[in-house]
Amino acid sequence: MILTCNSCEKKFVVPDNAISATGRLVQCSSCGNKWTQFPISKKIKTKEKISKIKLPPKKIQSSTKIAKRKTKKKTGPNLYSPEYLAKKHGIKLDSKIPIKDKTTKNKTKVSFGFYYSLIVWVIIVISILRLVYFGQNIIVEQFPISEIYINYLFESIRNIKDIIQNFLLGY
Repeated sequence: MILTCNSCEKKFVVPDNAISATGRLVQCSSCGNKWTQFPISKKIKTKEKISKIKLPPKKIQSSTKIAKRKTKKKTGPNLYSPEYLAKKHGIKLDSKIPIKDKTTKNKTKVSFGFYYSLIVWVIIVISILRLVYFGQNIIVEQFPISEIYINYLFESIRNIKDIIQNFLLGY
């Protein structure tokens, strides 16, 4: 049996034995419209078969008759009403729309990304190492014990540089 929704005219296929002689309450899964459906009698089916027989096409006298056809009003709920959205989907709409003041500007927080902050740290470390390298003599004159640590630092940097070069050029 094919059921048609009265509201949105969507069609559904239902087994014949699902609708009893006393009727059954059915609901459209598309628009939510509910109605009592009674079984379709065989007399209606025979009328449908008769109407399917090809008849000569009728001539339309004027185009104004076509324009005068009444459109069917939908009797189902308004799908965009606040009540329907709240009941069906749990969405609550406020009737007041916030008005944005044009004089205030949106201040967005600007933050560094990971890679941007990594680049900044690398630049800072390289700058400090360059300053230590160029001011090495002055630092050693003021703090004589720092000579061992400065030499060890730059030797370690040269070793890391060699390791990276061997790794990249070795393959």
